[in-house]
Amino acid sequence: MVRHAFVLLFAAVLSWGSAAQAAPPPIEAYGKLPAMEFVRLSPSGERFAFIGNDGEKRRLFVSTTSNQPLASGDVGTLKVRDLEWAGEDHLLVRSSATIERTKDPEGWKSELLTVSVLNVTTGHLLQVFGPDNTLNISNYVNGIFGTALEAGRWYGYFGGQTIAHSRDYKFLKHPYPDLYRVDLDSGEASKAATGEDGVQAWLIGSSGGIAARSRYNSPKAVWQLIAGGGEGKTLAEGRGEFAGLGTLDFGRMPDTILFDIPDEKPDSPPESYGYREISLSGDAIRDAPPTGNMARPLVDPVTRLWLGEVLENDTLETILFAPALAARWKGAQKAFPKNSVHLESWSENFDRLIVFTEGNGDSGTHWLVDIPKRSADPLGEAYPTIKDDDMGPVRMVDWRAADGLSLHGVLTLPPRAEAKSLPVVVLPHGGPEARDYPFFSWWAQAFASRGYAVFQPNFRGSSGYGITFRNAGFGEWGRKMQTDISDGVAELARAGIVDPKRACIVGASYGGYAALAGVTIQQGLYRCAVSVDGVADPREFIGKYSNIVRHPGASLRFWNAYIGDRGLFGASLDDISPNMHADRADAPILLIHGKDDSVVSIKQSEAMEAALKSAGKPVEFIKMENEDHWLSREATRVEMLKAAVSFVEKNNPAN
Repeated sequence: MVRHAFVLLFAAVLSWGSAAQAAPPPIEAYGKLPAMEFVRLSPSGERFAFIGNDGEKRRLFVSTTSNQPLASGDVGTLKVRDLEWAGEDHLLVRSSATIERTKDPEGWKSELLTVSVLNVTTGHLLQVFGPDNTLNISNYVNGIFGTALEAGRWYGYFGGQTIAHSRDYKFLKHPYPDLYRVDLDSGEASKAATGEDGVQAWLIGSSGGIAARSRYNSPKAVWQLIAGGGEGKTLAEGRGEFAGLGTLDFGRMPDTILFDIPDEKPDSPPESYGYREISLSGDAIRDAPPTGNMARPLVDPVTRLWLGEVLENDTLETILFAPALAARWKGAQKAFPKNSVHLESWSENFDRLIVFTEGNGDSGTHWLVDIPKRSADPLGEAYPTIKDDDMGPVRMVDWRAADGLSLHGVLTLPPRAEAKSLPVVVLPHGGPEARDYPFFSWWAQAFASRGYAVFQPNFRGSSGYGITFRNAGFGEWGRKMQTDISDGVAELARAGIVDPKRACIVGASYGGYAALAGVTIQQGLYRCAVSVDGVADPREFIGKYSNIVRHPGASLRFWNAYIGDRGLFGASLDDISPNMHADRADAPILLIHGKDDSVVSIKQSEAMEAALKSAGKPVEFIKMENEDHWLSREATRVEMLKAAVSFVEKNNPAN
């Protein structure tokens, strides 16, 4: 198999000077952003695009699958979030930017979406709702709802905030977006639908036109699915305490709709929520595929039809409904018998696929699979300087909580090390409605390369194990969610794999909260704690959502249920707040926080630092400039990782 020269040249630049060596790669190799990401195939399968990262130098590359470069351009420090094709010529580049909220006394920030469109044939580039738009639309995009070929021209449908002007100032005409139809060549926008309070999404047909829309009355916790863009028929409605409808796409046929019903309340029975398929006449589809453990649907980017699903299990199994497509996917997987294989992108006729492999010595590789030719060509690696021998083995582990609940997690071991009495880094995930998989983790592998076992527990409250398991975490911040983690460490110690006296806890977001709680709410377990963008004061965190303009009811209900308050669970938030128990901290703490964090304010870490210093406890604090909640900048991601590893090595040496 021969690499495409265009991509090979790019990969060679990234791997310059990376000769094989006995010592592990430098920590920077793990902290870098993926060298290649967002690899997307055009509908014909003749072209593909991706973002290449080399430090803070990011570039957009477009090539034919027959090895002819078409376009490339420097995107600088733009925080690219995804790429999407509209036909063969138009490439939509989604990115986000952090802005200060005006007139916000708390100093909260927001992460807003922008969309640029590149015509890869003409080289013309435009910004959707650019500064020169004539309709007084805010430059940021409030949702992308589809693209369509209409009378020979490509259009995109975007949510936009319409701005009204008075004599002395400008303001939002209404607090919800309108739907605009934008010519992807000229940038000219026209209003396709006037926004309504509570509208969450519009469903656009592949040839244009509004097929349906979803609405959510947050204060009343009522959702609706409505046909068309005007006074259409209500196809379905119900209650959702925490959110309105999720997915809104076409079903398996153009006259059906796939939508995701939220759970009505914390104790909703499983059969009352989840994915449903309904006809545009309002009739339920009786032969809809089972969707009980669907992580996400697979929807064709051209037709918008529901083609299959990714099942929520440890392997994230991909299922395609049509027998012919299923057979092609099965054949493609046979090329990678030892790896986890993920379907990234595909041509309209499914002749060509972009797949991503990882695991078993593979830090992540993008492949072009040609079904008729029965070939698989590597396009590039996510971490080209991390070689097979540098990676530690990864597997799932099981244990039971003190109350008998069955739990699962991920264990990464150091390369070439015996799994016996190892020092351990406990790495709880964020969310907390998320989970870890036995795949390549740059953070876990960085610690493993330094001689640590890394334990990533999927504690109660995590996603991926059903809604009942998720709901079991409600009201358990700092309580059973916390002891689930330490129960897992105890089980690894009983198995002789780790030394429980040589443990540190490290995490980001909710994982940062768990790290802080591990040395304040809990005692005697860890030699150190590292919190990255972590919650230190749950009361203040919940308070943010009591002031949100758009959907205050749902957000506040969700976090009250998840974290727990006096009204729901009879529990005081002070009991589970690390900053309220800073005087009990029994290990050194490192705080790391991005100044541009729009999810967990940096004030959380500032308050924790002040409380620890007041109590005379050892604490270090690193404030990351121009960094958000997701560690989107390479320089600061490397800074974070180097600081975290160094702190753990100082307080809990591996040797």
